[in-house]
Amino acid sequence: MAIEILQTRPLVASCERALAQRYTVHKLHEQVDPDAWVVANGARIRAHAGSGVQVSLMDRLPNLEIIAGFGVGVDNIDVHAARAREIRVTNTPDVLSDAVAELTLGLMISLARRIPQGDRYVRAGKWPGGSFGLFSELTGKTVGIVGLGRIGKEIAARAQAMKMRVVYHGRHQQPGVHYVYYDDLEAMARDSDWLVVIAPGGKGTERMVSRSVLEALGPEGMLVNVARGSLVDEPAMIELLQSGGLGGAALDVFEHEPQVPEALLGLDNVVLSPHQGSATRQTRDAMGALLVANLDRHFAGEPLISEVV
Repeated sequence: MAIEILQTRPLVASCERALAQRYTVHKLHEQVDPDAWVVANGARIRAHAGSGVQVSLMDRLPNLEIIAGFGVGVDNIDVHAARAREIRVTNTPDVLSDAVAELTLGLMISLARRIPQGDRYVRAGKWPGGSFGLFSELTGKTVGIVGLGRIGKEIAARAQAMKMRVVYHGRHQQPGVHYVYYDDLEAMARDSDWLVVIAPGGKGTERMVSRSVLEALGPEGMLVNVARGSLVDEPAMIELLQSGGLGGAALDVFEHEPQVPEALLGLDNVVLSPHQGSATRQTRDAMGALLVANLDRHFAGEPLISEVV
């Protein structure tokens, strides 16, 4: 009999095609009454493809064996509950590192040189009335990276190519890493021109970039968040951007996205992006292929490629 799997939200088209070729796929987000469908059919589901799986759904899928997550972050999957139920969890690391690192540097250059604002300046016909102004550059600046994982290391390599000095903060110093390590985030922010946030979301990292960290970064400092909106004290950040206590911010993520605080929309010292760190066709296709490969390996009884442990 065909293995039945569940989707609760759309996935990239190439991934959906590959899943449909191998499995019987049920798309809960397309059901007229999702709750009634799960009650009637949940016992047949052996796998979930995608993210956003909490304990309330697991409890209604008694034969669930694996959650194949789409993305590197697993803060939207109740991993603890899955382990307690002996449900395996996978994610899609590595394949998105380059795309996120590229966007990070793009955001940094955009903020330093005010590229989006310059575009608006030209389109509004203001250039004939005077020059746009002088801003900053990355060369010679220190960037502090919060979370030197796979993506953080790719960001660091690209920052060095821009002639920046790299330092980092994490739960512990990493052996074999030659960048200067700070065990105190506030101290690193004080010593940095740029603070790039790429640590995991979830419990334990909420608002780790606190008001005191932002104040330490200071009126010339620049914040970049490509991780999760929950890692930054968003109200404090907005207040400091408005008052001049923080120099600028480039944000790909927000605390309550897709809603973005209205106060950010009118600020010229910010660059805003709609959570598109991995949003390239080649990367999303690779993420989908890795999701499917993990499912295939699970049902073949083979070792998983990227199990969350």
